[in-house]
Amino acid sequence: MELLMRIISVAGDDRMVIVASGVCTGWRDALGWGVNNLSLSWCQQNMNSLMISLAHKFTKLQVLTLRQIKPQLEDSAVEAVANYWYDLRELDLSRSFRLSDRSLYALAHGCPRLTRLNISGCSSFSDSALIYLTCHCKNLRCLNLCGCAKAATDRALQAIAHNCGQLQSLNLGWCEDVTDKGVTSLASGCPDLRALDLCGCVLITDESVVALASGCLHLRSLGLYYCQNITDRAMYSLANSRVMSKRGRWDTVRSSSSKDVHGLANLNISQCTALTPPAVQAVCDSFPALHTCPERHSLIISGCLSLTNVHCACGLHRAGRALQPNHAY
Repeated sequence: MELLMRIISVAGDDRMVIVASGVCTGWRDALGWGVNNLSLSWCQQNMNSLMISLAHKFTKLQVLTLRQIKPQLEDSAVEAVANYWYDLRELDLSRSFRLSDRSLYALAHGCPRLTRLNISGCSSFSDSALIYLTCHCKNLRCLNLCGCAKAATDRALQAIAHNCGQLQSLNLGWCEDVTDKGVTSLASGCPDLRALDLCGCVLITDESVVALASGCLHLRSLGLYYCQNITDRAMYSLANSRVMSKRGRWDTVRSSSSKDVHGLANLNISQCTALTPPAVQAVCDSFPALHTCPERHSLIISGCLSLTNVHCACGLHRAGRALQPNHAY
């Protein structure tokens, strides 16, 4: 068993894992106990039937990637996963356009230990099914709902906030029905949130950002692309959130090169045309990990022509060095 697992790990090809599992019952059992990470993203056809045939073999699997170029998966495959893989922790179902609410209900019952779930592009899911899932999968830390406009409603976000308090990353890109009501619920219910993508959530206003600034003090990445109701008030709330830590103690600003630096490291405010340079500069000054320089570009302001004079500290330091006289060494 040990030798077989070493050979498979060196090969590094999940297709070989599947072939090897069909050699004999000994190999099948060895791989079933030893393999905990599997990807079928290479499968261009018949992924659904392949998944059903494999489900009973790899009962100890913890990570499964089923990302598809051409939609193939159907509810029957996800139900097979849920029937056999109780210990599953991470699941990628992105671009599974054919899946219905049946899949989420099955995962809720069969895979309660999920910590990471990617259902981006699964446009058929409803918010009722997503709410049901969060009631049973309360250990979720990373959830990608990009493009799930029917599922990602304020009602669903309130359920996520209530049930998934450990959530650290959430992608709500292009979920156009999301409003301040849902985002403020997240801010109060998920205080450990580190990354939130609200790109294309056109209904949110400053209220959402103010709530995040005060409730999610560990936030490192925030996407606000095309959120055109965002104004300077939101930017100043972010800048001011840097001043005091959650416990009311002064939060020391450390060097941006330090691994311990806190606060925003990525901010996308492209097409937020109502913002003015002083407000955005205040955010940039408050968070040393935000950069406008090409080398470490993490403050995205494309489409905001009025913000071209916003610069990170790197630009000032570079300019200062350029003004210094040359020294001989």
